[in-house]
Amino acid sequence: MRLAAGVDVGSTQTKAVILAEERPSASLRIVARAVVDTGANVTRAAERAFQAACREAGLEPHEIGMVVGTGYGRYRIAFGHAQVTEISCHARGAHFIFPETRTVIDIGGQDAKVIRVGPEGDVRDFVMNDKCAAGTGRFLANAAEVLGLSLEEIGPLSLRATDPVKLTTVCTVFVESDILSYLAQGRRPEDILRGVHLAIARRTVSLARRIPIEPAVTFTGGVARNIGMVRALEEILGLPIHVSPESHFMGALGAALFALERLDHHSEANVSPGGRG
Repeated sequence: MRLAAGVDVGSTQTKAVILAEERPSASLRIVARAVVDTGANVTRAAERAFQAACREAGLEPHEIGMVVGTGYGRYRIAFGHAQVTEISCHARGAHFIFPETRTVIDIGGQDAKVIRVGPEGDVRDFVMNDKCAAGTGRFLANAAEVLGLSLEEIGPLSLRATDPVKLTTVCTVFVESDILSYLAQGRRPEDILRGVHLAIARRTVSLARRIPIEPAVTFTGGVARNIGMVRALEEILGLPIHVSPESHFMGALGAALFALERLDHHSEANVSPGGRG
């Protein structure tokens, strides 16, 4: 059995995944996953997530043959062997879980990406919004805070809407005033939240249309755990969306897949024609 890990250092949370490849069948399975808040110390967050995954798997860190880092803090992973962009990692991870994936929508805490994926999980094209937090998890978090709700509550509550409001902007600077204005008008929290989710979905789909949107569509990133966001995207896209329990870990999973691939190359480089070098 060979072991490899991926660590995805995001702006809000850091995720780690450990993959095991069984020999000689070459079957792959996730043996552990972990998530921690990133906080101010990116290097420490990566260490904590990796160590937590190792503990879950009952492994020592030195037993992991290769570690690949991804995410905005990938170059701060002191114990990593290599770095791969989050674009490539989300594409590879989504393709591993749903091989029919041709478009990936990734909404994280501070940015949003849409990736066109080839039949082998390769990146064909992508667009991203990383200049501001509009239409990202941060916007949803601000909306939840204004309404005095947790992030876990807002998705299901939004599905109870009967008369969604229409937001004119998804700017995090103005969301509080917009929501307070609607509350002053007597609008229900569920109708406000449905409007918030639909506004983000429209912005995301507008971004996606800058590249061809091809089914199947897979939703990744932390916001994929929000059922209200899934339903809003499906409504605006007019397509069903794949969501996996691993969606939150898709970047780390893709990084672990790249780590296994690099472990192959490393092994080949250390084997001479006459035996082990």
